[in-house]
Parts: sequence; structure tokens; C-alpha cells
Amino acid sequence: MNNAQKKRILIIEDDTHIAEGMKLNLSLQGYNVFIAPDGTSGLQQWKELKPDLIVLDIMLPHIDGISVLRSIRLEDERIPILIVSAKGEPDDRIEGLLYGVDDYLAKPFHLDEFLLRVERLLTKVSWYRDDDLYNTRLDTLAETYSFGENQINFTTHTARCKCGEVILTEQEVKLLKLFVVNRGKPLSRRKLLEIGWGYTKNTTTRTVDNFIVRFRRYFEDNPHNPVYFKSIRSIGYLFDHD
Repeated sequence: MNNAQKKRILIIEDDTHIAEGMKLNLSLQGYNVFIAPDGTSGLQQWKELKPDLIVLDIMLPHIDGISVLRSIRLEDERIPILIVSAKGEPDDRIEGLLYGVDDYLAKPFHLDEFLLRVERLLTKVSWYRDDDLYNTRLDTLAETYSFGENQINFTTHTARCKCGEVILTEQEVKLLKLFVVNRGKPLSRRKLLEIGWGYTKNTTTRTVDNFIVRFRRYFEDNPHNPVYFKSIRSIGYLFDHD
């Protein structure tokens, strides 16, 4: 594999035997392989290592694999992600596909099939990255979202609202994307913490509440009587609009 040595693969898997077996066989193919034993460290290593591909289990400690997948997809829609899980029923596969996984392999799996799927995904992403026209179109696309008199630009990290133009922080953009893609669906504080922050010990439910207060100040005509960012008692929050 000529360019395999340049490819970095992150395995997020809590079963040490499986993770080490994957690492050994991928390393023999020339890949540079890293292991994260749980969802929290998986998200941290993804940000630090910037891998070319992620191999992801679903049943993980701290943060489940689907929450890890959803968190990554809020920031990066292009990194290839392969779920390898004992949860291989059609409903499990459909859930993974709905949230942006590129491929799904059920445990137990055949080693040669696993290696071929990894190679296929890396070949696919290399083709995209070499396609200058694709990259140019992606870079010039203004990703905007409008509701009421408000407009969010996810590319420039700005919003037009009753306050005028607001410069959004990276975390504000991430949470707004999470609310937009889940429009009309209640999101618990725990789920917001898992997907939005990686549910670290430094984040609390008050962290979520403080961001909601900020969003209401930006986007609501009356922050004390919100129309878009609503509280759902004993659950969390819901974003919706006509």
C-alpha cells in the first residue's frame, strides 16, 4: 500500500482484545494507528490527531458511539467513519446511516473484509480531496439557515438577528447546528452535553442553560417568552419554527 504510511486511523473501541487486533493488522498494512478506549477520549483524540479515518464501536463507556458520530458530524462531514459493532440489526445500521456513518460492519467480522472496507473508504476520501473542483465549490458555498427574521451563516460564524450582526463562537455554531438538524425534536441536557461538549467533567447542565440564555437573547423577540428555543420540563430544550 504505497501511501498507507501517511494515513492515520483512530480506533474507538473499549474491547482491548479487538482494538489491539485491529491495530496490529492495520499497522501491518502500513497505517499509523491509534486507540481510544471510550467515547470521551475518542472525541479528544479525534480533535488532536486529525485522523484520516475513524473505526467506531457503538457500545462505549461514558459516551455511546452514536453520540460520538453525531458530535463529529457537526464539525466534519467528510472524514470517513466505519462503525464496527455487535449491534448489527437493520435498525442499528439505519440509525448509523441516518447520522452520517460511511460504512457499517457487524461483529464478528472477517479480517480481510474489514481491511478492504478500510482501504475503500480511504481511497474514496483521497479522491475527494484531490478533486479541486469539488473543494472549490465546497469552500465557496454559504451554509445559511433562516428562521423568523434571523439568519445564521455557519461558514462565516455570524448571525443576523434583532441585535444586528452577531459573531458566533465555535461552540455556539456547533450547538446551533445540533438544534437545526434536530428541529422539532426535544434534546435532553445530557444529550446536548454528550454531543456538544463530549460530556467532560468540566461541563455541567448549567453550561447548556447558559448557552440557551444567550441564544434567546440573540434570536427571540422576547427572551422571557421564547418562540424558537423552548424549555421542555424535566427533559431539556426544543428548537422549532414555522
